[in-house]
Amino acid sequence: MSASEHSIIGFITLSIIIGLFLWVGRSQARYRQLLWELTAATFVLVVLGAYVRLADAGLGCPDWPGCYGNLTPAHSKDVIAAAHEASPHGPVSMPKAWKEMIHRYLAMLVGAGIAAVMFAAWRNRKAFKQSPAHATVLAFAVIWQAALGAWTVTMLLKPAIVTSHLLGGMTVLTLLAWLALRQSKESGELAVYQNQLPKPQIAATTSTTLTRLAFLALAVVIGQIALGGWVSTNYAALACTDFPACNGKLMPDNLNFADAFHVLRPLGMTAKGELLSMDSLRAIHWLHRVGALIVTLVLLAFAWQLWRAKFRAGSVAVVTVLTLQVLIGIGNVVWSLPLALAAAHNAGAAALLLCMLWIVRRVHAEPSPP
Repeated sequence: MSASEHSIIGFITLSIIIGLFLWVGRSQARYRQLLWELTAATFVLVVLGAYVRLADAGLGCPDWPGCYGNLTPAHSKDVIAAAHEASPHGPVSMPKAWKEMIHRYLAMLVGAGIAAVMFAAWRNRKAFKQSPAHATVLAFAVIWQAALGAWTVTMLLKPAIVTSHLLGGMTVLTLLAWLALRQSKESGELAVYQNQLPKPQIAATTSTTLTRLAFLALAVVIGQIALGGWVSTNYAALACTDFPACNGKLMPDNLNFADAFHVLRPLGMTAKGELLSMDSLRAIHWLHRVGALIVTLVLLAFAWQLWRAKFRAGSVAVVTVLTLQVLIGIGNVVWSLPLALAAAHNAGAAALLLCMLWIVRRVHAEPSPP
């Protein structure tokens, strides 16, 4: 990119940061609003990133941060056209380039918004009576995520980097959502508990079974998201073509876990430079299915405990989002991974993560004074 284009990007980014910082001012309500809006934008960004990958557009612009050295694909139309003509079925075309760059533009806007959040948190640390540490960690997470985004392109979609980029996006989403939840006007204790259960029962329930199960449920959801990312980045979603069996067997023969989960290797290759076998891809897919079964059992047990504790809204939310996510996952196998449904599976994973964060926050928060 030219110096003038770098200046344009810098000016736009700085303008957004300053504008949002001034808009928040000393208002905690505006700070809270900005956090929720950024959470929504990050959710869209995570799903858009999955869509870009699934549409084979991750290398639509094979350099970073520009597109063939320019600010937009329109400025590089000739070289993109030449690359597409040389390889019509390759990763470069004008539509793919725009998909990749739109994802980068949105990431830039979200990153600028999070920088404004950090500065606002520092400015209002006394007024809001909150440490700015959380917002600062969030800002550094965005910087790390940007680096992963660059490496995703420059390292030619290595599975470890692409999966880390997905998990980085989920981490930013988690930190944003948790920070937004902390700004909530709610006391933090389950309102239904206050109305329907005596105080001793609240404390006993939240401090033992329910709280532990909440963190276990969150942990297995995060683990399953990581497994799902590994399936997607290794293009193993169709390694098993039927359901509930995997190519006719509940546990296929000759699963190659050693090559499948070797982290430091190129896309589609083993660590020795050989082509990754179908047995390896099938091992990745099959283990994701096992993970889905574990997640389902844990979340159903958690939902039952929430129901017993009279947190009915949380119970219904868990069962609803989980059911949709399982059905979407099955649909991806049965209908051979249609693009919209595959992107929806990523959206479902993000939605399940947000649902769990909300419930964990409500369950684990300190009870309000009597």
